[in-house]
Amino acid sequence: MALKQSYICGKSDSQLIYQTIGEYFDHISHAQPDNEALVVAHQGIRWTYATLQQKVNELAAGLLALGINTGDRVGIWGPNSYEWTVTQFATAKIGAIMVCLNPAYRIRELEYALNKVECKAIVCAEQFKSSCYPDMLQELLPELAQCPADNIQSDAFPHLRNIIKMGDNAVPGMLNYAQVTKMGGPAEQEKLKSIVGLLLPDDPINIQFTSGTTGQPKGATLTHCNILNNGFLAGEGMRLTPPDKVCIPVPLYHCFGMVLGNLSCIAHGATMVYPNDAFDPLTTLQVVEKERCTALHGVPTMFISELDHPKFKDFDLSSLRTGIMAGSLCPAEVMKRVINEMHMEHVLIGYGQTELSPLNHLTLPEDPIEKRVETVGRVMARIEVKLVDEQNRVIPVGERGEVCTRGYSVMRGYWNDPVRTAETIDPGGWLHSGDIGVMDADGYVTIVGRSKDMIIRGGENIYPKEIEEFLYTHPAVQDIQVFGIAHSDYGEEVCAWICLKPGSSACVSEITAYCKNQIAHFKIPKHIRFVEEFPLTVTGKVQKFKMREVMELEISQASPTR
Repeated sequence: MALKQSYICGKSDSQLIYQTIGEYFDHISHAQPDNEALVVAHQGIRWTYATLQQKVNELAAGLLALGINTGDRVGIWGPNSYEWTVTQFATAKIGAIMVCLNPAYRIRELEYALNKVECKAIVCAEQFKSSCYPDMLQELLPELAQCPADNIQSDAFPHLRNIIKMGDNAVPGMLNYAQVTKMGGPAEQEKLKSIVGLLLPDDPINIQFTSGTTGQPKGATLTHCNILNNGFLAGEGMRLTPPDKVCIPVPLYHCFGMVLGNLSCIAHGATMVYPNDAFDPLTTLQVVEKERCTALHGVPTMFISELDHPKFKDFDLSSLRTGIMAGSLCPAEVMKRVINEMHMEHVLIGYGQTELSPLNHLTLPEDPIEKRVETVGRVMARIEVKLVDEQNRVIPVGERGEVCTRGYSVMRGYWNDPVRTAETIDPGGWLHSGDIGVMDADGYVTIVGRSKDMIIRGGENIYPKEIEEFLYTHPAVQDIQVFGIAHSDYGEEVCAWICLKPGSSACVSEITAYCKNQIAHFKIPKHIRFVEEFPLTVTGKVQKFKMREVMELEISQASPTR
């Protein structure tokens, strides 16, 4: 029966997994010990499930030997690596809460995060791009040189006791990762076995810092049940089985990598494949071909850079079948190219947010092609979704409203921040996304923008995604971002930043002429700028607020009296 109101509850023939991550991981490892679990191309790692389980248990026992217990917070700070993944499952087995720290964090951001959640330990890389993690930690904790490595004492970080550094170089006050994996003895191994059975699926197990354009990051607190089930159901959508290999070029510190990548694979006994420590389009294409990966994850900008790489046509990607495109709104034209040129006939569009573990919508292979390229699909199993107006009332199908979600995937809250938790999760248990969507009579949802991104020009509500989708049809446009900038008369004006395809050219007047008589006059960008790239977060999300700041500064300098 067709929906009349913008409310739907996801159906499922199967039950949710009500186990801890450690229990489920052990179950899968025992069920297929000889299947490949982890391939890390840049580190030369190729481990079976039996080997990965051994490595996880060694680190878990080592953490217990250091005095890290259930409920303690353990930060993980670094790019994609085997150590990152082992830490993810080792902390889960002992019930320690893993805190995902952005590899791009600098000193003040790290200081805030460590103290906000009161980290007892931090596992860090040696180096990533321009970041030397031990140097930054030594600057934050000058007393490290005088501290025993197994018992840091710092007035600035009163809860921090251990820094566990990847790599072989010795640093005063820090333990090496390999050293910790050898610290657990028979007593810790026995304690590990007993702990696994005492943990509860609803215990918090992960803290993800959500990045905002203003204010300090918030620590979304997620449980075993939250992320294990979201990973499992995403894997169900991809039809993952043990022979599948999922290429994961997205960062592990974000839910996309650690849940839709790692946990989706673990939940189905498939293989996790990391092509590099950070995204590189050429390396990703090389590893997909070499490993015969059947799935590939990425945000739209990643797929665009792969498709437009000069050597793209040199690679045999015929092994690909599926994968998830998420992290930001996907242009329909890009989706079509991924299906046709990368052989990803069953690529899925995922939509959600960190606070939802992270998905609440997913397209499926059996969905009509137009629904898979024009919508974010329907609600996932065992989740409720509604679209509401400004008074929190459910709106009729076909109207625009805020997307709200209730169910197993909703976070416990923001760590130690009840005020901002209450601003996001209402008394009815509904998490408000801030995203504006439209639901059709079959339950498919189209995201038309964020409520904060909506441009109001002269009383007209303008959704940037609508303009972006239109301009993607211009033959010279590779990528585009539309946003609003302040204007004294109209309130806001429409601005567009455009990346052109290699070898293509276009000018402002050509883009403007292309829009004329095709979209409403008030939607035609007043300011157009051609750029080589957009400012991005490390996860590949476009930072429109930075573009807005640049444009408003340029315009104010050019027209001081504007």
